[in-house]
Amino acid sequence: MFISPAFAQAATGGSTYSTIFQFAPLVLMFGVFYVLLIMPSQKQQKQLKARLSTIKRGDKVVTAGGIVGVVKKAADGADQVDVEIAPNVIVAVVRSTITSVLTPEPANDKV
Repeated sequence: MFISPAFAQAATGGSTYSTIFQFAPLVLMFGVFYVLLIMPSQKQQKQLKARLSTIKRGDKVVTAGGIVGVVKKAADGADQVDVEIAPNVIVAVVRSTITSVLTPEPANDKV
């Protein structure tokens, strides 16, 4: 009496192909989302982590707060890096707050 047609169709049972075709667009959208957004982000994070582990004295860095400075002391495995942000002004910065290293990497000119 008050049963909608949708419930009546569900009660009859559906084929497995219709179920697959219902979920195919969702799976396809997730796949495109992963390829276009998640993979490049993971790649950038890996590159930044590698650059942060190889920071050395003289590298120009940018912190998460937007401060640009030159690395004066960076001990291997230490969480803090000493950065000179102005002449004779050295601050200790947590390594994980460095968002980019501005010093260009040496070019590999192998011909």
